[in-house]
Amino acid sequence: MKQVEVSILGQVYMLGCPEGGEALLAAAVAGVDREMTTIREAGKVRGRERIAVLAALNVAYQLAERQAQPPAPATPATPAAPDAPAATPAAVAAGRAHEPVGIDLDALLRRIDEALGSDGQLL
Repeated sequence: MKQVEVSILGQVYMLGCPEGGEALLAAAVAGVDREMTTIREAGKVRGRERIAVLAALNVAYQLAERQAQPPAPATPATPAAPDAPAATPAAVAAGRAHEPVGIDLDALLRRIDEALGSDGQLL
């Protein structure tokens, strides 16, 4: 696993990143930084930990909202099983279309806790 240095809300973090996942990680970091900056600039929330929790909730909500939308019609080369969950666009682009859509919130929170390090645990 590769170590990548990123900056979120002006703080630098070293994150583990699988080979070839740098672009996806950069997009995720940019989204989290954008959410946290928006919350901080609104001026109603102080404290990096609270800003991080609200940003994580915003991002998780956006993901859930996307998943709730009906999938766009597609013409797959092989028909999917009727009960099979749809694959994420990132999984399709990476050639892993067999992976189901889903959010492992526990894993997401652990990764955020690891990234925050000395700033404290989120939950």
